[in-house]
Amino acid sequence: MITSVCLNPCVDQSIHISAFTYGGMNRVTASRADAGGKGVNVAVAAAQIGLESECIGFLSEDNNSIIHRQLLKYGVKSDFVPCEGRVRTNIKLLDESRNVVTEINENGTPVTEKQLSDMTDLFYAHAQDSDFLVLSGSMPPGCPKNYYATLIEATSGLPCRCVLDADREALTEGIKAKPFMIKPNLFELETAVGYSLDSIDSVKEAALRMIDKGVEIVVVSMGAQGALITNGDVTYTAPRLQVPVRSTVGAGDSMVAGLVAGFMAEKDLDQVFAMGIAGATACVMTDGTMPLEKAQYKSLIGQVQVQKAL
Repeated sequence: MITSVCLNPCVDQSIHISAFTYGGMNRVTASRADAGGKGVNVAVAAAQIGLESECIGFLSEDNNSIIHRQLLKYGVKSDFVPCEGRVRTNIKLLDESRNVVTEINENGTPVTEKQLSDMTDLFYAHAQDSDFLVLSGSMPPGCPKNYYATLIEATSGLPCRCVLDADREALTEGIKAKPFMIKPNLFELETAVGYSLDSIDSVKEAALRMIDKGVEIVVVSMGAQGALITNGDVTYTAPRLQVPVRSTVGAGDSMVAGLVAGFMAEKDLDQVFAMGIAGATACVMTDGTMPLEKAQYKSLIGQVQVQKAL
């Protein structure tokens, strides 16, 4: 069982405009709304791969049906702490003339001390029956910066393993609780270590610094440069697979799902890595916010060129 934690679900509003005019009138050529939030994406991708999957978190009472429908559609169980207000909206505006996407994200509804306490209890209850717990994405206002660390520490003594995919202080504070795995992108890792990473060697060195802090597995997604994984003893890299890219939404979340699937199948680290790369690649080959397709994902695993880093 994989339990995905989504503390700040959202509605992803995708808007297409033929040629965006700043400060002027813009007419929409296409628009769609989808359930979003990194935790929702991870849960759905894991279910598509074939894992038993559930999603827990905070969920505002207004306009939340889109979240429930998405999870039910893909067979993902859910359990949420109810909150007042409405689910936040994240706008992704595509200027078709330049193929440039501008994102406008809301912060979400603030949570109370009581809701935080309820969420910690809910997390612990689900941790009892979970092999992996994935904590990813932003936190709503009212969450302490170290709240991911608090949740990870709550699993002490349990056989489950925690995966953290966050940025800024949520990542640096969360690392202090020594999660099993973290999956920063290049910018997030640079922010965590405090300096620019301009080579594979520098990325490897920064990842190993995270291992020294008690993290067991570090995976770094590097965009056009591919990705890197290390457990401290061995480090692998892999170039990006050359496929038609339809959308990058949820690619990192699908990578996490693939990695977790590999660990749950007790694969070797290089095979786990290939499954993660295949997850991300299968995701970018789908339109908009559509999840990966299992058959495509499985066909891509053997195409990943994993190399041992010196």
